[in-house]
Amino acid sequence: HVQLVESGGGSALAGGSVRLSCTASGYTFNTYSWFRQAPGQEREGVAAIDTGDGSTYYLNSVKGRFTISQDSARNTVYLQMNNLQPEDTATYYCAARPFAGCTSPASDFRFWGQGIQVTVS
Repeated sequence: HVQLVESGGGSALAGGSVRLSCTASGYTFNTYSWFRQAPGQEREGVAAIDTGDGSTYYLNSVKGRFTISQDSARNTVYLQMNNLQPEDTATYYCAARPFAGCTSPASDFRFWGQGIQVTVS
């Protein structure tokens, strides 16, 4: 049974930090991506990592503030979010795929976590 489980969301003040975790079970994926979706807006890719070569992708608006990393031994990917801003408020989703492709759109990801809320005020 393949599953992605997210944790670590919550509330933060502007300028604060939150770390999200995504732990996979049942399969070892190649590419993990964090997407987010705010009410009334489309889902957008925030960051992604290729666990094979370590390459990463970041949305322009989060570059320098967010960092995606992996712990292969724990089959876990993290999203460290610093200097959070109110516009970062959204439901964040972890997604994974067996193939390379850090810039792949949401439609290319078959496996998704349940989503976790991050609220910045």
